[in-house]
Parts: sequence; structure tokens; C-alpha cells
Amino acid sequence: MELKLRVTERQMQFLNAGADEVLFGGAAGGGKSYGQVVDGLLYGLAHPRSKQLVLRRTLGELERSLVRTAEEVVPPALGRYHRQSHTLTLTNGSLIDFGYCAAEGDVRQYQSAEYDVIRFDELTHFTEYQYTYLLSRLRGTNGYPKQMKSTTNPGGVGHEFVKARFIDSGAPPGTPFERNGRTRLYIPAGVRDNVFLMRADPGYLARLEELPERERRALLDGDWDVFEGQFFPEFSREMHVCEPFPVPPGWRRTVALDYGLDMLAALWVAQDATGRAWVYREFCSGRDNEADGGRPLIAGEAAEEILARSAGEEIAAFLAPPDLWSRQKDTGVSIADIFADHGVPLTRTGADRVGGWQAVKEWLRPVPDETGGVTARLKIFSGCRELIRCLPLLCRDRRNVNDAATVPHAVTHAPDALRYFLADRSSAGGGERVCPGEAEGFLYARY
Repeated sequence: MELKLRVTERQMQFLNAGADEVLFGGAAGGGKSYGQVVDGLLYGLAHPRSKQLVLRRTLGELERSLVRTAEEVVPPALGRYHRQSHTLTLTNGSLIDFGYCAAEGDVRQYQSAEYDVIRFDELTHFTEYQYTYLLSRLRGTNGYPKQMKSTTNPGGVGHEFVKARFIDSGAPPGTPFERNGRTRLYIPAGVRDNVFLMRADPGYLARLEELPERERRALLDGDWDVFEGQFFPEFSREMHVCEPFPVPPGWRRTVALDYGLDMLAALWVAQDATGRAWVYREFCSGRDNEADGGRPLIAGEAAEEILARSAGEEIAAFLAPPDLWSRQKDTGVSIADIFADHGVPLTRTGADRVGGWQAVKEWLRPVPDETGGVTARLKIFSGCRELIRCLPLLCRDRRNVNDAATVPHAVTHAPDALRYFLADRSSAGGGERVCPGEAEGFLYARY
């Protein structure tokens, strides 16, 4: 039987993708569900008695999208969908199970299953645990290719892990890259890539363009820096990220840090004559980060690392949160004491989270520039990858919309360090600053 299937160029890339893990989409209207079904059908026909699993978060979503598409695409002569078992059986014995995982623990229903291909539709609706757990269900002795092939738009509970796994790799879209011995690939697609939809419904593009800016950036542009529940929708790579340049000697330089045994995040910030702040360096190390060493540092080591990276610079202040002045019950020594003993005298910042985040928002806000356009008072050098990655991933706290959520914890460290600096600058007055605590009276900055 001859199959006549129409696919876009991007869908063809998805069909031909041979990476171990593939992500397709990123914007609305790219033909993601259709691509999944066609790819599943062709795989099943090419590999007799193969087994595939296609997943959505709920049964209703499954039936309204993938099941309907499958019933339209698969000819009766090649296969039949059984509604009671939610299985598409092809005539060569291949099976495509349609499943759902409403709760995180629902993935355990597949504990004893074996699949050649597992397909997530709207991957960001799933958690990282669900995704990584089902990686273990890719197995079998038939010699068929084993793949995880997913589609999605930005936003949802899994936004952070999907972005980290596929988007923030450093590899250009459409280029495979390797992590932990497995290859991954991100294939972007949106409504402009779907020539069939554009011909059939040219008004769809106009409707997407009328969405509010945040929704438009996510659904039309496939912008992974915006999503529902985002705490800093103000952040824009175009406005806030710049290429590095030599920091002039006369600019005031400050280091702000967030420290714990799980993670150190330190930011070096310079201020120019107009008052604009430039984050020109970062150092992040700990269990939550692999970029700079990837290991937890005890307080003395953290201080030494900061001091070494500040060599040759005149640092006006080392800012840190109040909890570093808490004294240990057994020794009576605080972390701030240890930093000072290693040559890094810390200055205490305020503890007001809401006020601190409000200060960050103010510094991200667009302001007029010298040319009549707009800019922002905060700029971040492109080499500060951890801050650029984490800042747009912060979510609103569900119980207090004026505060940022503390989960996922891995994305909070660098933004917290930025908060300490900007809260300090927003509340700073004139005169001299001195080190608090044991270092009281040690003058290290004038401004």
C-alpha cells in the first residue's frame, strides 16, 4: 500500500532525526502532534512487532489531540485503534500504546514495560522525574533503534528541565550534541514553518500576533525565556545581555554572593558614571552547577576562590545575606568570620525578599537611552551563563505573588546574589560603609 503523507521541512527533520533524545517544536502551530503520529506510524511499519509509547499528561488531552490525529492519519488497512486498551495495532504486529500520567507517580505503571520508542507530547507538562524514569523503559533485544522523541511549547512544570536539557546546551538548534554518552537534538518549529497551516488558515498568524507580549513571545516566537508563572517577564536577552568588554578602571566594582554548602554563586558587578550596573563575571560551584568545578565548597575555599578571581581589582564591597552572620553553636564562629579570616570581609545586605526582588524588577525595567531608544540599568555579560539561565526561570511563589518561589532550588542561587547587590544599591546612601560583626571598624569602601 502506498502512503501519501504531507510533511513540512521541519517535520521531515524530526522524522529523520537519529539522536537518542529529540525535542521538536518550541512554538504554536508547528505541526508537532501530526509529526509525532506520522513518525510513530512510519517507525512501526519499518520495524515489525515493535513497541512504542505516546504520552500526554491527561486522558482528555490525549483523546483530543493525538488519538484524533492517529485515527485521521492511519489507514484502516494498516492499523486499528482500540479505544478500550488505548492501543494502535498495526497489521505487522507493531503496537503503539497511548498513555497518560496525571500524577508524578503514574509513571510507575510502566515499571515492567519495554519500549523501542517513547514519545512525550507537550514535554514541559511533565516533570524531570517522569522523563528520566521512563528513559529506563527504553530497552529490548530486537536490535531496533531506541529513542525518546518529544514535542512541546515553552511553559509548564517541566519548563526548567527541558530548557536545560535541550535549549541551553550551547549547540545551535538542529545540531546534535552529546551528554553522558547519549546524543540529544533540538529541532525548532513554529507556525511560519508550517506551510500547510499557513495556506489553510492564514488568519492564525495574525491571531497569535495579537496575544499579549509574554504569550506572543512564547507561542509565536518560541521564546524559552518566557512562560506562565514567570517571576521576571521583564527579562530579555536582547535588552539585558551584552558582549563582554574591558571594564574601565574608574568604575566601582562590587562582589555579591549567595553561599551554602550546596552552592556558591558569586557575581562581580561594576557601575559606570551613569549608575548603570554591569554584571561582568560570575563564579558558581556546587551540587546544583557543573559549569565551574561542579563541587560544593567549604567557606574557606569559597572565600579563596572569590579572592583569586578578584586579583588585581579594587573591590569596594563583598555583599552577603544576613544568615552568614549566624554563629555556630559548637564554635561560636560564623561563616562571615571565616570569609574575613580568608581575606574577604563581608558586608551584610537586607533580608527583605519582596523588597529585594522589587529592586531587581526596577533595574530590569526599560528606560530611555541617549539615542532616544530604550535600554535597561542592568546589563549582564554573555559569559555569565548561570545568571542568564536562571534569572528567567524563577517562578512566582504560589502563596505570595510578590515573592519568587524557592523551587526549583537549583535556579535560585545566582538570582539571589543579584538581589543582594541591587537591594543594597537601591537602599544605599552616601558616606562610608564599614564591615559589620567581628570586622567592625574595618573601613574598606567609600562612596
